[in-house]
Amino acid sequence: MLDVVRPAQQPVPTTPAEYQGVVCLGGGMGAYDDSEHPWLAEVRKLLSASVAQRVPVLAVCLGAQLLAVATGGQVRKGPRGPEAGPSLVAKRDAAGRDPLFADLPLLPDVIQFHEDEVHVLPPAAEHLAASPTYQHQAFRVGSSAYGIQFHIETTPEIVAEWARRNPARVAAARPGAFELERLRESHQDVAETWQPFAERFVRLAAGELVPAAPTGRDLPLV
Repeated sequence: MLDVVRPAQQPVPTTPAEYQGVVCLGGGMGAYDDSEHPWLAEVRKLLSASVAQRVPVLAVCLGAQLLAVATGGQVRKGPRGPEAGPSLVAKRDAAGRDPLFADLPLLPDVIQFHEDEVHVLPPAAEHLAASPTYQHQAFRVGSSAYGIQFHIETTPEIVAEWARRNPARVAAARPGAFELERLRESHQDVAETWQPFAERFVRLAAGELVPAAPTGRDLPLV
């Protein structure tokens, strides 16, 4: 069963019990913007419950920030400005022991498009990837809840539309980063690297891949 839930329009599940995995994608709002988007609190509750019940999670961009906040981390506006366009991140040492990250190249291609950052990781998080601009690019909470600050799920056309709507972020990127041909080449690199990663997440959710060993640290769920 695959349920697609648009939280601004539909009720968010109160528990992940009926699901094998949860994927939480991004959005233009901030992780704390509950006054304008009250459903954010329900998403955080679902992510918290998923971690507590060891239901695999893949949380992308805003999703990663919500996962961090839901499990004791902190998010803030990035002091170095936007991070936008095709880029690279660097695996951390812990990634070599992780069932999803171990087989990635040392410097995988990604698509960036954010202004906020995960400033403080949750206490029980494993830090899995970094960039020179913002350190906390990927992390795992518990045995199977993953947050990635960057995008691996986009198309060139989607990112080009984001760029059209956000000229300030385009100005922060390298010249030509959002030209459609450049985006197409970058997405080919992203797909080559991250499609196997996504397939490993599906195997993890299906119980076919052994989760990461627990860190042994206490995990606050908020």
